Amino acid sequence: MKMLKRILLIWSAIGMISSSVLAAETKLALVIPSTIDDLAWSQAMYQGIKDAQTELGADKLTFEVSERLWNAVDAGAAIRQYALKGFNIIIAHGAQYQSLLADIAPDFPKTSFAYGTGFNTPEPNIFAYDPHAQEGAYLLGMLAGLTTRSGIIGLVGPIKAGDAIKYNKGFEQGVMSVNSKAKVRVAYTGSFGDLVAAGEIARTHIKAGADVLTGTSQQTVGAINVVAEKEGLVWLSSDMDQKSIAPKTVLAAQVYNFKNVILNIVKNRASGVYGGKHLELSFANGGLILNFNDAIIGIAPKNAREKILAAKEKIIDGSLKIELN
Repeated sequence: MKMLKRILLIWSAIGMISSSVLAAETKLALVIPSTIDDLAWSQAMYQGIKDAQTELGADKLTFEVSERLWNAVDAGAAIRQYALKGFNIIIAHGAQYQSLLADIAPDFPKTSFAYGTGFNTPEPNIFAYDPHAQEGAYLLGMLAGLTTRSGIIGLVGPIKAGDAIKYNKGFEQGVMSVNSKAKVRVAYTGSFGDLVAAGEIARTHIKAGADVLTGTSQQTVGAINVVAEKEGLVWLSSDMDQKSIAPKTVLAAQVYNFKNVILNIVKNRASGVYGGKHLELSFANGGLILNFNDAIIGIAPKNAREKILAAKEKIIDGSLKIELN
């Protein structure tokens, strides 16, 4: 009986500790290369944090944002300053920040750091989040292959890294699965945020005959504006639903839902886990969302939506796998 009482007291104490951790305010900092309204990569994470805050309560999760930190030195200074100020979670939203976190994280073992796209967790207090960009890209590739009239599809890439290269590989496979005669032409700006260069590449693709275009990262706004200049051309977007930029041009979108990444990190910290985990975003776990632009979906063949949704279900149940080599 005494032993039972002791066990019950121990479990009660653990419960009280867990409750106090969950009840405490979590201070989160977000470091982004562009802005919270870029309609792409950075805004997707910003929206995910806001959605997590809505679910947890503004008294349980507060956050601050530092924008336009393309430069590694400036980003590193901001990250370290947030850690010194006692922020519990610091998200450096970009694969380019991985080495910065690996250098800073050991100095703040009780602070959780996170970055993406990535899967390596070089320190026990670093989370890596990893959108399966190839999944939505495959479906958008199917839509491109079914919709193109010229048989030429243009892809505007940033750099050959992170979720961008995963997107490109998935997209090309999706096109080939429904239209083996189509040609996907890929060009890179060498930057995530060069809107002018993205626009110029889009213009070059169009001159070469492309009637369906796509691409990733913050720079895509520049490409979409160019595509929207000419009637009858189509853009397929990633990261966020970008149809607000060009309602008559953006046909469909793969949307990153980062809310569960934030909730997962908060939950892990509450249980005493500060990092060391690879967090995935997929259709199966709700991290990816596919949106069609119903106002112009009639541009695509009548059975396109059904084919794409059927493929999406196969991706979810695992019967369709997109190879990344």
